[in-house]
Amino acid sequence: MESKKVATRAGYGAALAELGGDERIIVLDADLSKSTNTAKFAEKYPERFINCGIAEANMMSVAAGLAVSGKIVFASTFAMFAAGRAYEQVRNSVCYPNLNVKIGATHAGISVGEDGATHQPIEDLALMRVIPNMTVVCPADAIEAQGAVRAAIETPGPFYLRLGRLPVPQVNPDGYEFRLGKGVELRTGSDVSIIATGLMVSEALRAADILAETNISARVINIHTIKPIDRDIILKAARETRGIVTAEEHSIIGGLGGAVAEVTARDCPVRIAMTGMEDTFGRSGKPADLLKYYGLTAERIVEKCTSIL
Repeated sequence: MESKKVATRAGYGAALAELGGDERIIVLDADLSKSTNTAKFAEKYPERFINCGIAEANMMSVAAGLAVSGKIVFASTFAMFAAGRAYEQVRNSVCYPNLNVKIGATHAGISVGEDGATHQPIEDLALMRVIPNMTVVCPADAIEAQGAVRAAIETPGPFYLRLGRLPVPQVNPDGYEFRLGKGVELRTGSDVSIIATGLMVSEALRAADILAETNISARVINIHTIKPIDRDIILKAARETRGIVTAEEHSIIGGLGGAVAEVTARDCPVRIAMTGMEDTFGRSGKPADLLKYYGLTAERIVEKCTSIL
């Protein structure tokens, strides 16, 4: 399955084009349609595609207005602008009235690469999951991204879809059924649980393979829905293994690691180690080099697993 590498933003664009026959769907973009992959929708349904220009905050307000009129609106731009520049409009114009706006936030995390720290959001999951009414999804591969788009169309209310620029391995089988709010156990294990999201899911699987060579049995769980998070699968892991290691292309403050810790602290305290950005900004560089430099690798996950065992 890991022979294929496709960016999750490509899955987003493909799903919009495939499902765009629904007349309720309108796609907005902030002059980045080729990068966000919404150009595919624009080609098929130009009458329901609006380029709002480089005015992301205004785009969110336009999306809110269209949603009030009964439309399902996908507002697309880079994650840095969707979660950062337009935060007030997302909070007050979209989430406060609980409107049917789906934010397609591409180019998330440090894997954006050479664009550097200003375009590498490592705090967007924290910003989005703290807003009431917001559903937050971070797909592991393009197949999961397509399923997330379908779920967003079928589920009323605001969505934040965190998507990547970098092509990533396929970790889900063809025909995979995306279930909103339900984590996926990709590998069984009894010693330690690795709970990952986004591009770190494939690294978690590789870490489990490395650990197996030393007779450590690692469970691997894909948490694609950060909010509402799957409490049951997390608590099961906490009760059945000796510790949890989280892995995310995001700050360890407020993202997946924080969400998992909130669940276990309340209902089943367990040793937790977090793999992610250690309260630092990114920097310019090739994606593979940056992921290695900041320790977003299978090898670092292995270190965390052995440390808590």
